[in-house]
Amino acid sequence: MTEKVIVIGAGIGGLCTALMLQPTGREILLLERDGPIGTDEPDELFRTWKRTGVGHVRQSHAFLARLRTILKDEHPALLESLLSHGARELTFDMMLTEQQQESYRAKPEDAALTIITSRRTTLEMVIRRYVESLPNVTVQSGFFVRKLITKKEPDGTFAVSGVEGNHDDTPTVVTADLVVDASGKGGFTIEQLMDEGANIREESETAGILYFTRHYRLLPGQSEPDRTTNPPASGDLGYLKFGVFPGDNGNFSITIALPEIEMELRKNILNPDVFHRITLMLPGLSPWTNEARSQATSKVFGMGDLNNRWRDMVTDGKPAVLGYFPLGDTLVRTNPLYGRGCSFAAVSAQLLRQTLDESDDPAKRAVAYHDGIQADLRPYYINQRKQDRSAIRRARRNLAPEATQSFRARMLESFAEDGVRIALRSDTRLLRDAMRGFHMLEHPDKWLGKPHNLAKVLYYWARGKKANSAAYPPSPGPERADMLSALQIDPQADIIRLEQDESLAA
Repeated sequence: MTEKVIVIGAGIGGLCTALMLQPTGREILLLERDGPIGTDEPDELFRTWKRTGVGHVRQSHAFLARLRTILKDEHPALLESLLSHGARELTFDMMLTEQQQESYRAKPEDAALTIITSRRTTLEMVIRRYVESLPNVTVQSGFFVRKLITKKEPDGTFAVSGVEGNHDDTPTVVTADLVVDASGKGGFTIEQLMDEGANIREESETAGILYFTRHYRLLPGQSEPDRTTNPPASGDLGYLKFGVFPGDNGNFSITIALPEIEMELRKNILNPDVFHRITLMLPGLSPWTNEARSQATSKVFGMGDLNNRWRDMVTDGKPAVLGYFPLGDTLVRTNPLYGRGCSFAAVSAQLLRQTLDESDDPAKRAVAYHDGIQADLRPYYINQRKQDRSAIRRARRNLAPEATQSFRARMLESFAEDGVRIALRSDTRLLRDAMRGFHMLEHPDKWLGKPHNLAKVLYYWARGKKANSAAYPPSPGPERADMLSALQIDPQADIIRLEQDESLAA
């Protein structure tokens, strides 16, 4: 008997689920709260597509090499369609410094270290159209899932057998053998289970950061600046992070990320003029956004409520819920700094297919899926959480420069800035190894755990700044006080507020 699978949400997580499960012959129904795609023309789609269920649809997006590899291996025709619709591939050699370019010799494995970039609306439209063309897959737009159909068993385990909701304002009940919850950041159905008493463990903490994105288009006859030359098109000033995301069809986006505690800058950056002035003060961005190169095509889109959140559906070997599999942001969320969200969803969908194919037993399926998620995704979650905690401390130091760091903290910061960073900007082999972790092709800390790699990093660190001077990039931008003063923002306002908060806390 063919299993029927309901997938809540037709965003990237839901679409990846369909891509992974469709070849198994299961009957797949994607229930999407928003209406159907109104146009296949990328620019018009970007302007008009209302994605209530995906608030970050106009933030910058990229598919890491792990996700690109999945598409290449599982659905090569989809990868070709993405490229034919203007999606870009950024290859490993584009990530090298000028110094590394001089001696670079390509290796076969470098091809796997390729990123796909595009506007999210284009990515999602192309994948949706491809999924809609697949046999045994149905996408039902305008279906708002209000609740799961649940039953509590005597042992405390919950069983899910379908959903209740409104399809085009008509109350509708849909039952299935399995429910996959890809409702994303704004989803609430998993919270229904938690409210009903399901033993779902959750850990969550702020990522300490907010994102602001604006889109631009190259002017006629203009091309993108060379990404391999200094100054880099991405950087971290402590009080501000920035990056360029090449998009489809001559478009690109600029994302500026601000620490939560930079209240004054946060309040002002939503002003398009302020955002644009910031880009012109950053040497890595001004070649992209100056009036001779491009023009802005959107307002500034903000994104907050960014948390690192992990949910366990199995506790001490016992599943909390049967017949229900959350994935993507519903299950695991991290700071989108490294673009892992879409890859997390695709990897989870792959693990789900493997789980379902290996056993028909609901409890064994739940445990196997949980174990797979723990083994594959947990290391990246921990890695990102560690980096966010460090970034939060650094942002606070920017507002309290007189605060003294411990010797250990200074050494760890020096090791990262003057050891790891310089080694990666100098040694192509080290960068190649590190990028495998970045792209989720292996454990994120594996490269530095190799003795010869660690020895090389220590070598660069021990050489000192003078010997490594050629590897240091130019300053990514002005000091905090200079930036805020140029924007006519009081640099002392947040410092005073922080001091007051700490005084009250004491």
